[in-house]
Amino acid sequence: MSTSQLSVQLYSVREPLTADRAAALQRLTEIGFRQAEPFGFGPGVSLQDIHDAGLATPSAHGKVIADDIDLSAAFGAAAEQGVQVLIDPAIAEERFATAETVASIADELNAAAAVAAGHGVQVGYHNHWWELEGDVAGTSPLEHLAALTDPAVVFEVDTYWVEVGGRRAVDVLGAIGDRVRFIHVKDGDASRDTLKQLPAGAGVVPVLDILAAAPQALRVVEFDAFDGDIFQGLEQSFTYLTTNGVQA
Repeated sequence: MSTSQLSVQLYSVREPLTADRAAALQRLTEIGFRQAEPFGFGPGVSLQDIHDAGLATPSAHGKVIADDIDLSAAFGAAAEQGVQVLIDPAIAEERFATAETVASIADELNAAAAVAAGHGVQVGYHNHWWELEGDVAGTSPLEHLAALTDPAVVFEVDTYWVEVGGRRAVDVLGAIGDRVRFIHVKDGDASRDTLKQLPAGAGVVPVLDILAAAPQALRVVEFDAFDGDIFQGLEQSFTYLTTNGVQA
């Protein structure tokens, strides 16, 4: 098992992957990454080229909560390809509007977790900003979801989107606790304008405080967009994190 505390969300390099997949994966390993988080994973999707490039895939983004998902096939595919946690990347904003709708999400995640356990894997959820806006049962919708889900359901807290949603990422990480298995690390001006995202340490997000608040979580570097050379942005984030004690 890797001792690296770092990974990279491949959505960050979706355009280079389309242009020259092998070259993009090689560039990530040249930066120093040893783990990656694929997106769009599901039955029939092979991760072999990612593994061949020298990148392990402890987590992957793929739909879990949807009407047309064969959960057994999805989690079986994850297990076969070394994915330990299959993370639903987003659930519609309107489903986080009330305590009742959040409870319905929790029911679905709990049911999915039971199926995942049968394959030796886990289910996770990744947030955007809308799960932090507003108030449900006296807390944020995301924290309410965590309170209603089985401990087998884990969370990938996108710390940037937490800040965009008006909450302090440090507080949310503390509230959800050890069930935060992964964090998305990114920086910028804490707005919804993804082109304003910056390498870690270059914006207004308290990245080092966030790292300290979730020592157990794998640090997954991500850009939703970047106004510059994406590999340079990733390398700057990698250097900042490793200089500040994150094991590569």
